[in-house]
Amino acid sequence: VQLVESGGGLVQPGGSLRLSCVTSGFTFNSYTMRWSRQAPGKERELVAAISSDGGTINYAMSVKGRFTISRDNAKSTVYLQMNSLKPEDTALYYCNAYVILGALGRMYWGRGTQVTVSS
Repeated sequence: VQLVESGGGLVQPGGSLRLSCVTSGFTFNSYTMRWSRQAPGKERELVAAISSDGGTINYAMSVKGRFTISRDNAKSTVYLQMNSLKPEDTALYYCNAYVILGALGRMYWGRGTQVTVSS
């Protein structure tokens, strides 16, 4: 299982970024996909989740109305569109999924992509 994030960077407050997570090694269209983040000195938090068919989506209250999660099952890719970014959105953003392979299930994580919101 591999999850590879990209799209992070430095952006001014109020700006936008689009994160991508390309996956491989599992049946992407069977699993809920998640974006999480971790800021320095803080615990990792779930930002958004999307069900396997995209029909159910949930957001953390802190990003609701500003972030949009989506997926392309044909490309095994999940996205996070981030608008109206705030300095408090600065964090390492991870793509993750709980995947069952054979008899074992576990959470898989990418290495993350850094988002820095600063003027």
